[in-house]
Amino acid sequence: MASIFDIAKDTVLFLLLSCYYILESLFWTLVPNAIRPLKSVKGDVVLVTGGGGGVGRHLAMKLARLGANVVVWDINEDALQKTCSNIKDEGYEVASYIVDLADRASVYATAEKVKKEVGKVDVLINNAGTVFGETLLELSDNAIETTYKVNILSHYWTVKSFLPDMIRTGKGHIVTVGSVAGLLGTYRCTDYSATKFATVGFHESLFTELRAHGHNTIHATLVCPYYINTGMFDGVTPRLMPMLEPDYVAETMIDSIRKNEVNCIMPGSVRYLLPLKW
Repeated sequence: MASIFDIAKDTVLFLLLSCYYILESLFWTLVPNAIRPLKSVKGDVVLVTGGGGGVGRHLAMKLARLGANVVVWDINEDALQKTCSNIKDEGYEVASYIVDLADRASVYATAEKVKKEVGKVDVLINNAGTVFGETLLELSDNAIETTYKVNILSHYWTVKSFLPDMIRTGKGHIVTVGSVAGLLGTYRCTDYSATKFATVGFHESLFTELRAHGHNTIHATLVCPYYINTGMFDGVTPRLMPMLEPDYVAETMIDSIRKNEVNCIMPGSVRYLLPLKW
C-alpha cells in the first residue's frame, strides 16, 4: 500500500508541476522582451570559449559593452588578438588566454590561471566548437576524436574547474552551446551531431543535479541554434530556412542568459517542428 501511495503521489505531483511549467512557459513566451526583467552582468566575470571569432567574438564584445569583465579563450592566437583589439578599441578591458580545448591538462591549467589572475568566473559560456563536414567513411579517426574532445569533453573540464566556486558563493551561470543538429541528426555530421546530442544530455543532467542538490541560484541555459553563417558551415545550403547571422545569435543568447532561460532554440519556430521528428 505504501508503494502504491508513493506512485500515486509522484504521479499527481508530476502532473501538477507539468501544468505549472507549461503555463509558465506560455506566459513568458507571450510577454514582450521589452518588459521582461533582465539581470545585470555588470562586474561579472564572463568566460567565453571559442572567443576568437564567429559568435564568440560577438558575445565577447556585447558582454563587454554591458560592463562584464570578459575573459576569452581560443586556440587561434591571431583571432584572439583581433577580438581583444576590437574590445579595447571601444575602451573596454578584456583578458585572453590561448587554450587547446582538446587538451584536458591545458584546460585545467588555464582555468587555474584565470582564477588567480582575474577571479572567480560568474558566467561560463561553453561556445567553442569544431566541425569537419564529411560523411562517416570520409572522416579520419583523428577528426572524430578531435570533434569529441572540443565539442563535449571540454565542457566536463571547464565546468569541473569553475562550478565549485559558483556553488561556494551561491552565484553562477553555465551556458552550453549545443545545436539544432544536437536535436535532429544531420547529413555529413555523424561526428558533429553526435557531440551536440551529447552536449544536450550533459547539460540536462547537470541542470538536474544542480536542482536536486538545492543549488537553485546557479542557473543553466542550453542554447541550440540552427546553422550559423560563421564559416564553419561553408558550402552548406540549408533548404528549410536561411542561416542565422552571428550577431543575431549572440544577441539572442545574451538576452536568454539575462532572462535565466533554461532553453534557447534559434529560431524559435524550430521548437514547433521538433515533435514531428517522433
